Amino acid sequence: METEQELFWEANSFAVITDNTKPAMKWAIKELTKRGKNVYSVDVSKKPGEGTLQNVSDLPDGIEKAVIGVTTTQPADILDQLEKHGINNVWIHWMTDTPEVKERCSNSQMQCIFGRCPMMYLGHGLSIHTIHRGYAKLIGKY
Repeated sequence: METEQELFWEANSFAVITDNTKPAMKWAIKELTKRGKNVYSVDVSKKPGEGTLQNVSDLPDGIEKAVIGVTTTQPADILDQLEKHGINNVWIHWMTDTPEVKERCSNSQMQCIFGRCPMMYLGHGLSIHTIHRGYAKLIGKY
């Protein structure tokens, strides 16, 4: 039986919100793109990357899910923007799941995943991510 985290990646369209402080966000974008998903990168850093959107409001309609991986911006504020844009299924990257974002999720109709690195579920082959996945399964934290 697939976990909630595994099922999350079955959508066809994703917004990935980054400030370039979490390397896993770049890897998640790359992996989702390889899997043929429609991926929209929103770079909220002071120096956004070329070809990225700069605001959640710039996203097209119809995106199914979002991944937030920011440390220089309050993730709860981004969660509010995503909800206004109609995106209600969100993964908040491990170590960016602040008390504020957890509270916002619990007080909304949004579905949120916390406390996990996306690459633990997206990684393949022999990598630190698949080793992390194996260890997490071994200790019952997958």
